[in-house]
Amino acid sequence: QVQLVESGGGSVQAGGSLRLSCAASGYNYRNYCMGWFRQGPGKEREWVALDSPANTLTYYIDSVKGRFTISRDNAKNTLYLEMRSLTFEDTAMYYCAKGPSIYGDCSRPSNYNSWGQGTQVSVSS
Repeated sequence: QVQLVESGGGSVQAGGSLRLSCAASGYNYRNYCMGWFRQGPGKEREWVALDSPANTLTYYIDSVKGRFTISRDNAKNTLYLEMRSLTFEDTAMYYCAKGPSIYGDCSRPSNYNSWGQGTQVSVSS
């Protein structure tokens, strides 16, 4: 029943910005951790940003700290990723992911178990 649909990807020049969105359905969105993962060409999937149910705790991989912001609108069942100062190394397929409930640990990437189809972000150098 869980459905996650990403949008907002596209092509952008280095230094530009994008905002990704994830529309969630099929579960009580506001009670679950959510996160963004990405997979670049020839690379393994990695976590990018993780968020607690009420957006009171957030976690970022070092390479995006200060540039990316994860947020959520629980009334709209929507997750966002604001990306600024994009670099070529940010080029990847970005995936929205559902994590554990409020009783789980949002900070552990291995706890995220449901995924969307992804949205492509391409940054030209």
